[in-house]
Amino acid sequence: MKPKNLFPLLVCVSFLIACSNDNPDTLMEDVPNDNVGTITYRQNVKSIIDNNCTSCHGATPRNGTSLSLVTYSQVKNAIENRGLLNRISLNNGNSLLMPQGGPRLPQATIDIVAKWQQDGLLE
Repeated sequence: MKPKNLFPLLVCVSFLIACSNDNPDTLMEDVPNDNVGTITYRQNVKSIIDNNCTSCHGATPRNGTSLSLVTYSQVKNAIENRGLLNRISLNNGNSLLMPQGGPRLPQATIDIVAKWQQDGLLE
């Protein structure tokens, strides 16, 4: 490769390396905007449950669970009576943490579910 052609390549590589920061101490989780307003099941919580829970807690529960989290009423009941918020809030390594086997959901995601509960578990 000619030295002329090497310079633009080195500039691009240097730029890409300089833009990377994988230090976990400086990374931030997505923080929900406090101005989001009222949290509802359909707008905010359903996708969290669908993406993280229904592989085991589907219409036909699997992996030894008897709890289905497919409908609004099932998820609402799990929050009110089955400790769902507590289970997703446990620390990594706790055998009761959900999703089972971890890793723990991001705090911003847990905060959405907690705010949904505070807002009255609206559909």
